[in-house]
Amino acid sequence: MIGLALALALVAYLPGALIFRLPVADRDRRMSLDPAERVYWAIVLSLAISLTAGFVLAAAGWFSLPRVLAADGLIAVLALAAGNRRLLARRAARPTAWTAAPVLVAALCLWLYPPPSEYVMGGKDPGTYLNAGIRIAHDGSLISRDEVVATLPREYLPLFFPPHGFDEYYSLRFMGFFLLDPATGAVVDQFPHLYPVAVAIGYGLYGLTGARFVPIAIAVLGVLGLYFLAARLTGRPAAVAAAGLLAIHLVQLWHARIPNSEILTQPLLLAGILACTRAHVDGDRFFAPVAALLLGLLLFSRIDGVLMLAFVGAGLGLWWLTGGRVRAVFVMPLAALGVAAGAYAVGFLAPYLNTPRRWLEANWIPVAVVMLATVAAWAAGLRLRRREAVQRAVRTWAPAVIAVGLVGLAIYAWFFRVQGGRLAEHDASSLRMFGWYVHPAAIAIAVAGFVLLAMRRFWKDPVVLCAAAGSAVFFFYKIRIVPEHFWTTRRFVPILLPAVMLCIAAALVMPLDFRNARARLADRIRCAAGVAVLAAIAVSFWQAAAPVRAHVEYAGLIPRLEALASRLTERDLLLVESRNATDVHVLALPLAYIYDREVLVLTSPRPDRLMFAGFIRWALEHYENVYFLAGGGTDLLSRSFVVEAVASEPIQVPEYESAWNAYPSGARLKKFHLDLYRFAPARDGVPPPTSVDVGAADDLHVLRFHAKEQDRRGTFRWSRDVSYLMLSGIDANATALVLRLDSGGRPPAAPPADVEVSIGETVIGRIRVEDGGGTYTLPIPPDLAERAARSADPLTVRLRTTTWNPHELLGVPDDRELGVMVDRVEVVRR
Repeated sequence: MIGLALALALVAYLPGALIFRLPVADRDRRMSLDPAERVYWAIVLSLAISLTAGFVLAAAGWFSLPRVLAADGLIAVLALAAGNRRLLARRAARPTAWTAAPVLVAALCLWLYPPPSEYVMGGKDPGTYLNAGIRIAHDGSLISRDEVVATLPREYLPLFFPPHGFDEYYSLRFMGFFLLDPATGAVVDQFPHLYPVAVAIGYGLYGLTGARFVPIAIAVLGVLGLYFLAARLTGRPAAVAAAGLLAIHLVQLWHARIPNSEILTQPLLLAGILACTRAHVDGDRFFAPVAALLLGLLLFSRIDGVLMLAFVGAGLGLWWLTGGRVRAVFVMPLAALGVAAGAYAVGFLAPYLNTPRRWLEANWIPVAVVMLATVAAWAAGLRLRRREAVQRAVRTWAPAVIAVGLVGLAIYAWFFRVQGGRLAEHDASSLRMFGWYVHPAAIAIAVAGFVLLAMRRFWKDPVVLCAAAGSAVFFFYKIRIVPEHFWTTRRFVPILLPAVMLCIAAALVMPLDFRNARARLADRIRCAAGVAVLAAIAVSFWQAAAPVRAHVEYAGLIPRLEALASRLTERDLLLVESRNATDVHVLALPLAYIYDREVLVLTSPRPDRLMFAGFIRWALEHYENVYFLAGGGTDLLSRSFVVEAVASEPIQVPEYESAWNAYPSGARLKKFHLDLYRFAPARDGVPPPTSVDVGAADDLHVLRFHAKEQDRRGTFRWSRDVSYLMLSGIDANATALVLRLDSGGRPPAAPPADVEVSIGETVIGRIRVEDGGGTYTLPIPPDLAERAARSADPLTVRLRTTTWNPHELLGVPDDRELGVMVDRVEVVRR
């Protein structure tokens, strides 16, 4: 633990603390800041340095925690040598009663946010981020060599990696991971890498637990960033209110537990805005390069970091038009980071930027017009800003224009904007959707607070108000994400939600004069009313977050994955069924990149049978064991190999509902039924199985069925409109096919449960399945049995069934198209 504490101090405090104390750029000025803010800047600076060092090392292929610590230590030593004894500041501000406020806010966050989720599986962005970071920690590089891919013969690539036809990458290794070159096994993850580097550092500090706690630590810094930014703009009482509201809000709580890059963007942006304002509006030179570093890192965190920089630039540009000076020590480092980000985007992010690049190529004319207009506006500003009349006009009218414009757009978006033409419903109602998370009355208060800040305090911090207004207009015009909640709320995390909390606090607390509240009745009434409304909003936030506070996404998944990984060795190969079969494929990613197992995911539930048989022969020669992990159904059977059932285990983990264009109602159970099989060479004289217990170890015998289920009678699966059974027990002696089916208790409004049964393209019978279950025997024509005996492959039984939808007919959440319950299928022989 001592080693961990020392490493944490080096990563998250010491370099920044020493740099902050360097006797340069009017140190006494920044040492007059509150002690809590000085500690905050030491932490933020240190983490920015550690992230930068880790990113550079990973880009060079040299990442490791000891090297990051060495870089931090070198910077600390250089700062110590440069400052020497002068690092001991004698004019530092002493703690006051308000010093405890950010400490208490941080303590509140640290009480609310743990435990983190166990979001280690793939399939969606959070799992991609976490696995990408751990992959960097293991391989030391943004682009790694995947050995199982590199050693795969090219003739078998279509089974797992069909070419996508792009120059930037060959195929997908896993969802969210691009396979750049199958010959070398070069793989890069999909998204910008700053957050994965943070995960890699956390993993190096304390393993998987350290990686999982990264978003919690970052979220605390985001809340503190809002506090210190608000303290400068609105005063400390309002800052406590704003930070407290953000800390307890459902959206902040949710994303503090989930791996995502938006939660990293939040503290970078808020701290960068505060540093930018201190450097330019307050005239503190020290914070200019700090702001450049923090804001420049946004370009390596998210692709929309460019947008955030544009909004920051708009606020800074307005301030510049009033005669303010933009420091060269801010512009030059930021420009250097911009050039580096461009090179990074062209290189490492080329696969990810494939779609945006094609959009730019198709829309280069309007993009060029916008860029030329920006240059022209800047050139005109160079001439006009020297005129006092222009400066006065900008200072007088800019806040009012922005405030009135935002109010007008808010009224239009809330009351008049509707779906139509190319405007989707979730875009048209994006602001009203935000009202699910912040009460409409609180949104109205926030708009009033923005007007108050714009009219009274705009020039005290034009950057944060322009960034908030610009982000609101951009994202509430087009939310630019599928309306799946809480997933959509990630758009609110970087600046929108903190800005709303800031504006609510500004409207309710900033106008209050607590010093006179004891003397004047009117002041008492105003203070009581403001505090009461603030308390009501806080209570609504607290109540809305209660289900999330009690929920840990995918709790218990990690021990189950560890148990599965322990069955495999480094000399084993695990094949995983296609993503078109079930969700089992999401477990392949952590098994490969967290637990270092050799894993391949099939691209289709019906791979080329001849090619797959050849691959199995090759794999059995190069690996000790070849396993198959399934839970849905894959057409793999062949008479050239046998498949043995090894283990079967149901897994249930809590997953909050993903509601489409609706507010989630609560937690559900995500179910996996994992069946593990082992491939072996075919054994002569061993007859193929003649029956299949559907819903048990049936994955190689079923296709296009629903997931396995079990009731008091046993295991079964629901069929779909068309489902398939692969049977290897049909030979020349087969005389009949026996099916055990149940209609499943269809409601009267549903159509009858009619099933057409075919072998190949030949219909062998039609059945009307009754409620309560029954056994149905259909004769197999002799010619079909003879063809089956001559075929090297199993025959396919097709079930074509009339279906019904429980959601439509009964109003229950189950919206599957259900056929019949299939319990067992058996081949009768002479």
